[in-house]
Amino acid sequence: MNHQPVNATIATSFLPMVSVVVPIYNGEADLPDLLNCLLSQTYPTDQVEYLLVDNNSSDRTFTILKTSAENCPITIHPLSENQIQSSYAARNTGIRAATGEIIVFTDADCRPQPQWLDALIEPFVNKEVVIVAGEILALPGTTLLEQHADRQETLSQKHTLGHSFRPYGQTANLAIRRIALEKAGLFRPYLTTGGDADICWRILGENIGRLEFVPNAIVQHRHRATLQELQSQWRRYGRSNRYLHELHGVDLMPEMTRKEYGYRLIRWLLKEVPRDIKNALAQPTLRPFSTRRCANDARSGQASSVTTAGIAGKATFVDLLNTPIGLFTARARAVGQRDTKLPEKAKIIELL
Repeated sequence: MNHQPVNATIATSFLPMVSVVVPIYNGEADLPDLLNCLLSQTYPTDQVEYLLVDNNSSDRTFTILKTSAENCPITIHPLSENQIQSSYAARNTGIRAATGEIIVFTDADCRPQPQWLDALIEPFVNKEVVIVAGEILALPGTTLLEQHADRQETLSQKHTLGHSFRPYGQTANLAIRRIALEKAGLFRPYLTTGGDADICWRILGENIGRLEFVPNAIVQHRHRATLQELQSQWRRYGRSNRYLHELHGVDLMPEMTRKEYGYRLIRWLLKEVPRDIKNALAQPTLRPFSTRRCANDARSGQASSVTTAGIAGKATFVDLLNTPIGLFTARARAVGQRDTKLPEKAKIIELL
């Protein structure tokens, strides 16, 4: 997996038919922004189709999709997957209806940047490339949890592309050559998490081609803003690891003991908190306490002042909470991994 420059002349003339597949569940609130992002794409409109797949939503998602298909200047195909409640089943429905040589995936709560498709498709000029992953950056957030996740680059593809088993790209920003899906099969429709790793690993494991990373093919995604949302996210990560362990033999993540949790908390209180406060106070310029909420810079990950602290400089209130938030997510991930088992149906691979 690497990123190699493409000859500009060849890339300009390389405009394959592209099918963008987006699974949507109760996405009524997200659709206006998503559709605006799709309308803003610089890739030639006559060479791309958007297959927006409603996955048994209970809101007005499908009605909005049908209306958009009738009124938008881009090609939108509203589809439904009502038999299986799974984003992977919805993606398979989109893939089957797709006509493109390249199948691109993102999610309803993602915000692709205007040159997203142009950048994501470019590496496919090389026939050896069968998977391309773009980067996932954070939308501006105001809560401490969003700012912490932004600092940690939780959503970035660098974590999955650096996986110790094999690299993979997340379906929030992923493109796969159609022929690779014909050879390796589609997503496991009954899988509820981990399907992006599974499909990439099956393709790479069969030596169908290689994976390329394009950092300037950008979609933005919103971080979890509440503890409940954060806990759900990291429990899902734990379930994903359990599923991938059973499907591919991936090592299970070690679970921390109570003694280790206690040691980390004591070290945080006695060592890390005083150190960070000292570093903050040592800065030549200190911001006063502020009650304003300012957005993060999604690219730099640097937070501005927050409502709960006036500490400025290198260490902010977000930095002070790194350890307890990290322990909270580690615990949630461990519970998710421990309390789940791969359903037998989830082993099924659908074929194109």
